[in-house]
Amino acid sequence: MDVFAFLESLPDPVTRLIQIAAVIVIAILARIILVFVIRRVVNRVVSGVKKRHKVDDTRELEASPLAAVRLVQRTRSLGSVLSNGATALIVGVAILLIFTIAVPDATAAFALITAAVGAGLGFGAQNIVRDVLNGIFIVAEDQLGIGDVVDLGLATGVVEDVGIRITQVRDVNGTLWFVRNGEILRLGNMSYGWARAIIDLAVPYDSDVEAIEARILDVATELADDPKWKHRILEKPALWGIESISAEAIVVRLVVKTRSTAKDDVARELRWRLKKALDEMGIRLPALNSIILTGFEGASGLRSSKAARQKPRPSLDEVAKKNRAPKGEA
Repeated sequence: MDVFAFLESLPDPVTRLIQIAAVIVIAILARIILVFVIRRVVNRVVSGVKKRHKVDDTRELEASPLAAVRLVQRTRSLGSVLSNGATALIVGVAILLIFTIAVPDATAAFALITAAVGAGLGFGAQNIVRDVLNGIFIVAEDQLGIGDVVDLGLATGVVEDVGIRITQVRDVNGTLWFVRNGEILRLGNMSYGWARAIIDLAVPYDSDVEAIEARILDVATELADDPKWKHRILEKPALWGIESISAEAIVVRLVVKTRSTAKDDVARELRWRLKKALDEMGIRLPALNSIILTGFEGASGLRSSKAARQKPRPSLDEVAKKNRAPKGEA
C-alpha cells in the first residue's frame, strides 16, 4: 500500500499530528547536523592552528604569534554565535510550519497576526534587535573572543561565552555576568596585543635616587633575561623616572611591556625581586600616609615612543664608580 494513500485514508487530525511530528523531527535533525558541522569546522580550525605551532593546549599559544591566538578565539566565538543563530532560525521556521499545518485555513488571519507581531517587534523588541545586531558586529569585527579579559563597563573579567544576544563574563570573584550586547557602549580588550606592567615605587626622600633607579633597572633587566620569564616580556624594561615628589618620598616609575596574558604574573615577580633588592641595599620604604600611587589608573601619559629615546640610565656599578671618583675627575 502506498504511504501517501495510507496518509490520505487517515482522519485529518491524525494526518496533521503526523505532519507536525515530522516537522519537529526534521527540525531536531537539522539543528543536530548544523551544530555538528559548525563544531567540526571550529575544531578543525583550532586543531590546525595547534598543529602548525606544535602545541597541544590552547594556553600554550601565548608564546606564539598574536594572529594564532586571535584566530582561535575568533573562531570559537563565531562558532558560538552561529550555533545560537542556527537554533533560533530552525525553531522559528518549525513554529511557522507547525502553525500552517495545524490551521491550514487561517492564511489571512496568520498574515494579520504576522503584521501585528511585526509592529509589536518594531516598538517593543527594539532592544532585542539591537542586542543581536551588536553581537554580530562585535564578533565579526573581532572586538573580543572567548578567553579574552575584557572591560565592558558593566563587568570586567574573562569572556566565557559570546551569544547572539548575551555575552557571559566571569569576574575575578567568580561571579558570572550576563551582559546584553546592545548595552556594551565601550569595550576594553586587555588580551589584544600586548600589555604594560607599571610599577610605582616610593623611596625615601633623602635616599640616593640615582643608585636606587640603577638597582631597579638592573633587577628588571635580570628578570627580562631570565629564561623562565624571557618569553613573557616583549621589550627591555624602561625606567620612566620620577613621577611625583612629596615631603615623605619620591615615587619612581618602572614599566615593562609584556604579553597580554602575563602582565600580572610579571608585575608580581618584579615586585618580589625589587623588595629583596631594596632590602639588600638597606632601603626602608616610607609609610604611604599621604602618597598617592597612581599605577595603572594614572598612566595617562602613554610615552612608549619617548621612553624608547630616553637617556640611558647608568648601571649600579657606574654609579658607585662615579661616587668613588676624585672631585677633579670628570
